[in-house]
Amino acid sequence: MPDPRFYEARPAASLGELAGLVGAKLADAGAAGRMVEGVASLTAATARDVAFCADRRHSADLAATSAAACFVTEAQASAAPAACVALVTPVPQAAYAAAADRLCRPWSLATGAPPVDPSAEIEHDVTLSPGVVVGPRARIGRGTVLGPGAYVGPGVAIGRDCVIGARAVIGFALLGDRVRIHAGAVIGEPGFGAAAGPRGVVDIPQLGRVILQDGVTVGANSCIDRGAFEDTVIGENTKIDNLVQIGHNVIIGRNCLLAAHTGISGSTVIGDGCMLGGRVGIADHITVGPGARIAAAAGVMKDIPAGESWGGFPARTMIRWMRETATLSRLARRDGGTKTAHDRG
Repeated sequence: MPDPRFYEARPAASLGELAGLVGAKLADAGAAGRMVEGVASLTAATARDVAFCADRRHSADLAATSAAACFVTEAQASAAPAACVALVTPVPQAAYAAAADRLCRPWSLATGAPPVDPSAEIEHDVTLSPGVVVGPRARIGRGTVLGPGAYVGPGVAIGRDCVIGARAVIGFALLGDRVRIHAGAVIGEPGFGAAAGPRGVVDIPQLGRVILQDGVTVGANSCIDRGAFEDTVIGENTKIDNLVQIGHNVIIGRNCLLAAHTGISGSTVIGDGCMLGGRVGIADHITVGPGARIAAAAGVMKDIPAGESWGGFPARTMIRWMRETATLSRLARRDGGTKTAHDRG
């Protein structure tokens, strides 16, 4: 189940109700009365959850899942274990999204609630500047300063001696001590997830969190998305520049440096001590080994081994990139020198 500090569990639903909600077919009609309480990924689901499998690459996870039920295509239905009821649909991910909305919703501020909720736990020597909003059950540690207009959502935990800049937005997040969030940064908004449904494209609920460990700095107007299922994690003492985008489920190690305009797609893993130059772009599900360095404006499309330096687009080792660039430059000069008078106009 998603973290109850951030997500409200709604009443349990029968598999028959969920099937009717999304137009799915129960592979076992006798299981229509079976109740489920929440949604989860194939690997994290329990006998109280419903999951989905929309890709044959996850067939092994489907076969091993402990979920009570799973939205699957007709071709995958036979791969579900005996204890998992197949809910057959041509759009498993969109069906899962509808089930998630039925069973689980994010906590939100009540209409007319006071700016600082009475249930928030605020230690002594905390500075709340004008216009600060602190949601229900939030926790803020000693010595932390919240700038004008900063927003701390329901259930958020902020450690001690942190600095939250003006109009920064923090939701669905757990922050360690000495974390600095500069003005306008947004932490914990939904990651980008969408799927085709019978009535068009639908948003996929993002039910994870953001975890910022001790000493992390996040620059102005940067965005760190919460996880889809698991957490987005930024390691201890990592420093993030302004205008950086970090997608859902990304894991960044300790003591990393990310320069401005860097964009990291979902489910990428970056090891300890990595350095990313300005405007680096990294595709999803990439692994960057510890100590790697990526030159500015590089486009990373495949894994980078530990300790290597890469650059260019598509990114490759610096030595290869520089050699290829030099070769292309020589070829261009040579071609330009052999043009005829007619070619030169």
